[in-house]
Formats: sequence, C-alpha cells, structure tokens
Amino acid sequence: MSTTAARSLVVVSAGLSQPSSTRLLADRLSAAVDRHLRDAGIEPHLEVIELREHAQDLTNNLLTGFPSPRLQAALDTVLAADGLVAVTPIFSASYSGLFKLFFDVVNRDGLAGKPVLAGATGGTARHSLAIDYAIRPLFAYLNAAVVATGVYAATEDWGGADLASDGSLVERIYRAARELATAMVARIPQAPTDPFETPTPFEQVLRSRSNAPTD
Repeated sequence: MSTTAARSLVVVSAGLSQPSSTRLLADRLSAAVDRHLRDAGIEPHLEVIELREHAQDLTNNLLTGFPSPRLQAALDTVLAADGLVAVTPIFSASYSGLFKLFFDVVNRDGLAGKPVLAGATGGTARHSLAIDYAIRPLFAYLNAAVVATGVYAATEDWGGADLASDGSLVERIYRAARELATAMVARIPQAPTDPFETPTPFEQVLRSRSNAPTD
C-alpha cells in the first residue's frame, strides 16, 4: 500500500539507567506502532525524548518557572505529536518523579484529545496496576485520549519477550500498538471541502425562487 500521509509519533522514556528496560519497552512499542501505521499507508516520523537528559533542566524549570531552550524544544515536540508513547519505571507503586515532573510542565490543553499509549516497567508483576490507578488518571487530567491497553513489563516478562502467546508481553505490545495506530489514523484531518466544487444547478435555483411564497 502506498503511503498517503505522514504522522509524528513521539516517545517519552523516563528510564534512569542506560541501557534501561524502560527504554527497551518504549522501543518495542514504537516499533510496533510504526509497523501498524505503515500497514495503514501512513509514513511515521519517530522522535524519542529521554527524560534523563532533561533532568537538570526540569529541576531548574521547577525553581525558576522558565524552561531552557532544549527543554522547550522537547515540550514543543510532545505538543506537536500526532501520537504519544509514554513509558515510566514504577517506583513505590507509582510513576517516577522525573516522569511526573515532565508532564507537570507540559501545557495541559496541549494534550487534549491526543492519543497516548501508556507503558511501565518494574521488578515484579505486583506493580502492574500502576498503569490504571496512577498513569491513566494523570493523562485523564491532561485530557489526553489514552488507548484501552496499557503495557506493563516486569522483569519476568522479558524471558519470554519473543513469544506471542495469549497475554504475553508480545501480544500486549501488538494490541496496544494497534490501538494507538488506529487512533492516530482516525485523527488525520480531512481536506476542507470547496463549497463551489458542486454548485447548485441554475435551473434549481430558478425553480426554488418561482415556488417561493409572495407577500
């Protein structure tokens, strides 16, 4: 299928180590979204924002109220995205402070209606519900449109990361990526219609005037 449009996909990864399982999950999710978009005839444009690279600027922004040019560029990239993949490690049963700090400075109205795929990583499956009771409420407050399937990856999930069994990490990534790609395709703006492209025939105009009641 030939491509018909280009759409921007932005990945926000809040992993702290390098390499990190958070970035690994973000890469798996974005690659799956990329494939679904291409299957739909869309040319994806992918950008990745590593929050660990903006940690100092985020702290300074919190203290001064002014973002650095580099941080502002990252914020603008998120606001301009057609779809967003946001992945955070889970600390103390919730998203990381770095993840929260970044979305604290994102313009709230800028994410309204934006399709978002939420992902998270953690040491054990005990934290898997953090997506529903912590991350989803955050994006709900920002009026974003979070897709139905969130993807949590515990350490044990990576052992079978290439096995596409029901409920596996591979299956969840595929399902969530398909949902995000579908939402992004649905947001493609339609070309405005030209009111003069199909004008009302002149005979019909005359007929309607001749049938109009008179005073």
